[in-house]
Amino acid sequence: MKYLPISNTLFTVNRKNFVSRIKPNSLALFHANDEFPKNGDQAFPFKQNADFFYLTGIDQEQSILILYPDCPNPLYREVLFLRQTNEHIAVWEGHKYTKEEARSASGIEGVYWLQEYDTILHSIINYAENIYINTNENDRYSHTVPYRDIRMLEQLQQKYPLHHYERSAPIMRDLRAVKSDIEIELTKKACEITRDGFVRVLKFVKPGVAEYEIEAEFTHEFLRQRSSGNAYSPIIASGANANVLHYIDNNQVCKAGDVLLLDVGAEYANYNADMTRSIPVNGRFTPRQREVYDAVLRVMKGAKALIQAGTLLSDYHEEVGKMMTSELIGLKLLDKTAVDKQDPKMPLYKKYFMHGTSHHLGLDVHDFASRYKPFEVGNILTCEPGIYIPEEGLGIRLENDILITNDGNVDLMADIPLEAEHIEDIMNS
Repeated sequence: MKYLPISNTLFTVNRKNFVSRIKPNSLALFHANDEFPKNGDQAFPFKQNADFFYLTGIDQEQSILILYPDCPNPLYREVLFLRQTNEHIAVWEGHKYTKEEARSASGIEGVYWLQEYDTILHSIINYAENIYINTNENDRYSHTVPYRDIRMLEQLQQKYPLHHYERSAPIMRDLRAVKSDIEIELTKKACEITRDGFVRVLKFVKPGVAEYEIEAEFTHEFLRQRSSGNAYSPIIASGANANVLHYIDNNQVCKAGDVLLLDVGAEYANYNADMTRSIPVNGRFTPRQREVYDAVLRVMKGAKALIQAGTLLSDYHEEVGKMMTSELIGLKLLDKTAVDKQDPKMPLYKKYFMHGTSHHLGLDVHDFASRYKPFEVGNILTCEPGIYIPEEGLGIRLENDILITNDGNVDLMADIPLEAEHIEDIMNS
């Protein structure tokens, strides 16, 4: 891992919060993510299961966590299993956690090698009444691949068919949405690295530069600051490419007169930033580009003010839709008479602003949280309105990450250039 060590207090508290919500005499199992083959002798870069990391701080493949707070044998109330290294692994793959390092990282005293897992699990599982299994219940995920948690569940059910199986996901959905102070600091770090990447790019962009060169500038700055890289596939979309919401080809040349949409974020210690900016390739917005930019910025500022504890996501999006409709009328993209007659279920603004304004942010870029639960203190949400006008070859989106506190909200990207004049000044300095 490139990032600096994290206090294991974070993971100790997370485990304590989780076990406080499970039924009495229950055992919970959490698995590291799979390693996915890339070709005959390579795997894709490993990315840890977010729930497993949240509870352990362990960033290594083939790891397992058992939580059984009522276990009759106190040695096995918190147990972490790790892949044991050897000379061959050390030569070909490098360093793996020692037991001492794993104890330090996780705060778990009971650390064992993976080959002891079956024996230890069998010695205690029959004393538990319930088995909590963790599965991916993010409603943005469509299950097509039998990932590790699912495969292990099938094996357990064959071996222990009469146990009562419970879902860990509803508990994790509530816990992960509310960030602790340590999580907030890690997210701030990801935002700071993203800021530095953006300022670097502002000084780099000019007509004739390719989108992939700009991507490389971001990646260079991210890695230079101990980030593991991009939080997601970066969108470097010049001109009409900005109207493709998930454009990731990043293979075109930036032209004078075009606006460049940059949707990027650094990942630090598995926590993510998510930023979008739209900048003029030649350093100056045209009057029309500035008109649309300012409209998006006004919606962003209005939407940000609504991100408060107690707000429902559905109500929030409805209010943002009203703001956007007013701006689109002002831009002469919508007709007020037509808007007055529109079907409320299919509002006309969706033609130019077709995505949601906010999503939760954390260990996942689209973090695991309920879309039906009111916003809470400790939530971090994006705020990302946009206006997309394919007939003008113009797409503008702006996005910052917002933390809800007891005293209102805090913009974690407030120090990243946003106002059009500020962006133009840096590009022309």
